[in-house]
Amino acid sequence: MADEQPATMATRITDLDHDSFAHCASFLSLRDLSNLAMSSKSLKSFAYSDSIWLDRFRELWPENFPLSGVRKAYLNRRTALHQFKYYDPFVASLFAEGYYTVDNILLDKNDIIFSQGPAIKMAKIDSIMSGGSLVTMPGHNSRVTCLRLFPLSETSLAQSEAQTEENVLLTSNCDGSIRLWWKGACRRVFGGRHAAVHTMSDKLLGNGDVKVLASGEQDGSICLWSLSSSGRRYRQALKAKFCGDQKPVKWMSVAGNKPSNLVTMSGDSKVRVWDTTKLSANRCVGLTSVRRKPVDMKCHENLLYVAADSSVVVLDLRIMQKVSTAAICKPNIYSLTIMPSKSLVCTGGLNKAMLWDIRKGQERWKPEPVTELYGRHQTPVTQLHMDPYKIITGGFKSNIVEAWETDTGKKTISFFCSHPEYRFNRGCSAMAVNACRIAAACHVGVRGFIHFTDFSSATRRL
Repeated sequence: MADEQPATMATRITDLDHDSFAHCASFLSLRDLSNLAMSSKSLKSFAYSDSIWLDRFRELWPENFPLSGVRKAYLNRRTALHQFKYYDPFVASLFAEGYYTVDNILLDKNDIIFSQGPAIKMAKIDSIMSGGSLVTMPGHNSRVTCLRLFPLSETSLAQSEAQTEENVLLTSNCDGSIRLWWKGACRRVFGGRHAAVHTMSDKLLGNGDVKVLASGEQDGSICLWSLSSSGRRYRQALKAKFCGDQKPVKWMSVAGNKPSNLVTMSGDSKVRVWDTTKLSANRCVGLTSVRRKPVDMKCHENLLYVAADSSVVVLDLRIMQKVSTAAICKPNIYSLTIMPSKSLVCTGGLNKAMLWDIRKGQERWKPEPVTELYGRHQTPVTQLHMDPYKIITGGFKSNIVEAWETDTGKKTISFFCSHPEYRFNRGCSAMAVNACRIAAACHVGVRGFIHFTDFSSATRRL
């Protein structure tokens, strides 16, 4: 009788030695490492060990690292950098020739992209650090109205898996055309014989492989464009066109609870929900209106937050009715941003911003702010950004940009976004924030001006 072979035991992740586990963990993101730590006590012990975090610390800040408590030191420093709590960030400035105001600005991985009248301009961030200049991307013949970044993988341009992390730029303007840019060149042209395009959807519509872009036009029309078609200029990209009530579409967003539904709002305060999968002419599946003049809107899941006049109302898109008032900011609201993960709404008012807890607004007839962000602004706060670490405020008539802690409302830093040598400076006309970086645009003299600040390599703590 042949000898029986011993059964092989399966190797579990907890059977790995510490060095092997540390090597595997080096390929994980912070989110993945956090999820791993919540899986079991033994994995938490591995994930919290100093050896795991020491390599991460050295990679970002090789000049000075702790010998113990590395995870806590890493997270504390990362949080402080995201909150702009340092004296010595990298600062660069760019002049943008032309009388036009900088209306839109984006921060991509290594690019600052902005529009100035009919021109789209781009600067490489690593080039700025070595004294590089702007590149103008020609194509539009009238004022650019909107800029959007979408993953390259959701278009027909992607050719390999290595390109999945890249983005494409979409731009719209008043001549009715939309252009798709990649690597600094125009790759697609949509439309051109339509009314002026006011805005584009913040996300692409659809669940499957075929996704479409929505655009809102001056005459109230909504167009759906396929980004998967080939060819530089083509008509088959227009998949559908439908109309509201002939009022300009100023805001649009993809519904969070159903990616094929589009939420739009026009200047007459009417809010519509469109089912873009319907083949019939009547795609509108929901209609309501707000009582006052709208300022902005933000969508999350099945809720729509609409800033109008001096209040922020919350609409349930399933029933198209108001369910609560999230904020009341008199005399007027000039800007709006939300962070549903922390149940927070931030509004820009006259001379200040205000932070609101959405849950408290549901409990009270008249909501009260969590905190008021009083700083050096003497004019309306028209520029707002909020993330889990910080709130950034700016104003079109103020050349000061200020940063505040999201959790406490405490101010961390303020700086000028204008050029100190120019007497006549207009305020912050556009702003983009990405992690530890911020780009703010203003106008100095007769030229546009971009002020770029990067805190990621700062060392001197406030």
